[in-house]
Amino acid sequence: MSKRPNYVSGSFGGKCKNFPAKDTLLLPYQSKWVKDDSRLKVMEKARQIGMSWSSSYRIVTKKSLADAALDAWISSRDDLQARLFLEDCKKFAAIVQAGAEDLGEKVIDDKGHTAYVLQFANGLRAHSMSSNPDAQAGKRGDRLLDEFALHPDPRKLWSIAYPGITWGGSLEAISTHRGSANFFNELVQEAKHKGNPKNVSLHTVTLQTALDEGFLYKLQCKLPAGDVRLGMDEAEYFNFIKAGCADEESFQQEFMCQPADDNSAFLSYDLIASCEYRGEDNWKTDLADAKGQLFLGVDVGREHDLTVIWVVERLGDVAFTRRIVEMSKQTFDAQESELYALLRLPQVRRCCIDQTGIGRQFAERAQQRFGTYKVEPVNFTGPVKEELAYPLRAAFEDKTVRIPNSAAIRADLRAIKKETTAAGNIRFTADRGKNGHSDRFWALALALHAGKPAGVAFSATVI
Repeated sequence: MSKRPNYVSGSFGGKCKNFPAKDTLLLPYQSKWVKDDSRLKVMEKARQIGMSWSSSYRIVTKKSLADAALDAWISSRDDLQARLFLEDCKKFAAIVQAGAEDLGEKVIDDKGHTAYVLQFANGLRAHSMSSNPDAQAGKRGDRLLDEFALHPDPRKLWSIAYPGITWGGSLEAISTHRGSANFFNELVQEAKHKGNPKNVSLHTVTLQTALDEGFLYKLQCKLPAGDVRLGMDEAEYFNFIKAGCADEESFQQEFMCQPADDNSAFLSYDLIASCEYRGEDNWKTDLADAKGQLFLGVDVGREHDLTVIWVVERLGDVAFTRRIVEMSKQTFDAQESELYALLRLPQVRRCCIDQTGIGRQFAERAQQRFGTYKVEPVNFTGPVKEELAYPLRAAFEDKTVRIPNSAAIRADLRAIKKETTAAGNIRFTADRGKNGHSDRFWALALALHAGKPAGVAFSATVI
């Protein structure tokens, strides 16, 4: 890196200190990845540092060559990302004048799987599809598994994609980490510490690496006037990103390539990810139009913790999250107003409310107004927390719950730790973060309990 090289115009308004040595399209870590022609490539990376964008550049420049022989198959985590990836490919095709034609969405096999297709002048195609591993079967050519660890089943995806390069091509997996038990981390740890049996070419790019190699300069060139990040140098930007993360674990995982420890958490990242809505799912619906019964869980807070009202709609065996109301430092009148508006809905069958401490009067007033069956106060004793926590984990294991894809929710669910006391008792703990004390975890657990069959109550509930 150099100090403000000649190619930086006087109108550049950024305060970054690290500049690329040359005014090139790709930064060093991006160029290294693009030029790597290894058969198996894996990158652990920070979020939003331009690697999907760089990979689309690699695909266009490789597949548009006259002597190129194989199609490219890109697996994204959802339909939206599949479309966005192909949009980047189209932009690069225009830049390098590759003569590419957008064929739109096409059925790619006899099982009805679809992909967004870009065809080059030489007849080769780039197929960008969403995450269904079965769509990889029976297809030859280069494979790119984008945001690999975020797929519902990375191991299965790799297992089906890998045979597709038997007759040539490469397999590339790019991702941020998603817990230590994820198959993506197994690949990384094999390459780093277990002799690299798969002969993987491993790339590691943290936020700090990207900043050292000129990332902030590239970002500041794109920012509009008045954006607060224009006035930051690399150290200030680093701290800015860190401060915006849900917690320290999230920052280390999402930006510093340090997978969260699944051994100490009650819920693994893979479990959580397997029950998250996809990017295109419209999970927040009009509750008045709910076709199934609604169940509410309420974790009560005031000054330090959030009050969270979690609403699920039960359709068959699955509890679909339909609404999450989060309130910070709101008066109890305001909190009651939000809750009562929901309890008045005819579809709401039952509501469980944390009555521990400050929640006692809150729960009692709701029960007096809406009845002893519709509202159940719950005292958070140790045994009751155990009765709430294990069914919640079972719901994730059985895939009978759906939750939004949210960093804050994920952090709350991850924060719960199961500990065994010296006396052999189980207790559930969580460090209090800036967004509360795992309030979302307990609100969801209460909502799931509220949805149990009539007559099922806590053995230690105090009402």
